[in-house]
Amino acid sequence: MHFIKEVARTSLIVILIVIWSCKDQSSTNTVQTDLEQVDSTEQLTIFFVNDQHGQLQNFAKVKHIVDRARDSLNVLLVCAGDMFSGSPFVDQHTEKGFPMIDVMNKVGFDVSVIGNHEFDYGQEVLSKRMVEAEFQWVCANVDVKETDLPQPNSYVTLEAGDLKVTFLGLVETNGKPGAVIPATHPWRVSGLEFQRFQNVVNNYENLKSSENSDVLIALTHLGSYSDRVLATDYPYFDLIIGGHSHEVINESVNDIPIVQSGSYLNYLGKIELEIEGQNVISSKINFINLDGYNSKDNDLAELINSYEHSAQFDEIVGYSTTWMGKNEVGCFYTTALMEYLETDCSFQNGGGIRSSIDQGDITALEIYNMDPFNNSSVIFTMTVADIRRFFEETGAGEHVSGLDLVQEQDRLVVYDLSGNQLDDSETITIGINDYIPAVYDEYFPLEKADIKDFTTAEAIISYLETIQDTVDYEGCNRYFDFQ
Repeated sequence: MHFIKEVARTSLIVILIVIWSCKDQSSTNTVQTDLEQVDSTEQLTIFFVNDQHGQLQNFAKVKHIVDRARDSLNVLLVCAGDMFSGSPFVDQHTEKGFPMIDVMNKVGFDVSVIGNHEFDYGQEVLSKRMVEAEFQWVCANVDVKETDLPQPNSYVTLEAGDLKVTFLGLVETNGKPGAVIPATHPWRVSGLEFQRFQNVVNNYENLKSSENSDVLIALTHLGSYSDRVLATDYPYFDLIIGGHSHEVINESVNDIPIVQSGSYLNYLGKIELEIEGQNVISSKINFINLDGYNSKDNDLAELINSYEHSAQFDEIVGYSTTWMGKNEVGCFYTTALMEYLETDCSFQNGGGIRSSIDQGDITALEIYNMDPFNNSSVIFTMTVADIRRFFEETGAGEHVSGLDLVQEQDRLVVYDLSGNQLDDSETITIGINDYIPAVYDEYFPLEKADIKDFTTAEAIISYLETIQDTVDYEGCNRYFDFQ
């Protein structure tokens, strides 16, 4: 009997130990589940730039920053468009645009949307640059049709660690009244078909799930207003990284962060995302002032310096007695073009003047900075009535030399510089860049164009070298727009 009691007591102890062990195991499993939930949270860092417009110098700093982050983080580096047009070192290189592609390759970019100024060199050049790029191109609202331009992907899904990140590309299409093209020279997008972003975005409503992505990002070159419309009306995205409007933006619309890093590579944007179960649960955004950042990648800095030291840009071509702001440059530009082309007058669109000119020696570099778009010089022969119709119906703002344009109530009156009113039937020759007639082709028929084989910048440099004199346009303002 005593033996039976001992066996029963021992069995009870064993049962209790087993029960207690099971309880311990259950508690351990709970702890493991909690740890698994913590481990399922992933971190992603995205660096971004937009609208660098040919500026190279700060990329050596960008590479230093991004390389250090890549040592320990899941990192992607993206561009929101307009990498070209704005620096002679890039735009006037023997292979137009190549220095930018070369530098971006070496920095290690992952993806870029096509911006409107990517088309500025023409399709043949852009095709070469796209092939040379070691990063992906995205744009969902362009169809290259039968042209030789490579068709960019509408979207691309990249991997960063264990994360899948999808980028959908969109470019603006407000380049010409009555047409759906980007803001570039219309002749340079001939044969391509663009759509408004509103007409294509719905096609990608389920893109995140179809790609099984952790994050869906709109990489846009639309401008801040359109990015806000995108977030409000098409809330499919976890994040919108934009460009085109040259703003530093950090805001949220419809709970979707919208960011933009300014322009000309003054800032590097940085986004830190926390992701759980294919949901972004937190985001932190800041902007690194590259001008105030002192470290750089020395090898890349050396390459950039080799691109930016060319004797042709240091050539002194003229002299200015005063500093010239935009209006003074407009007077100088149109006078130079008019006199070099030997026309009666000259027009220049305000957006085509991209920089001021300092007092003192004028270098070729300053002219190319002021007029960077490689537009051809053109002479048109028109009647005064044609000129009146252009200004009255378009409201286009132009810098003008050779004529005095006066708005009298709802009518434009044209005078010569002696104060004589010109009759509608009189014929006028106009020196102009080929962008204006390409945009306003209804008013500048191509069959009336005498297109020269040199650009407007080259014409102005030749003019300065020919006159061998100083220029003085202090206080000059001949900008006109019909109200």
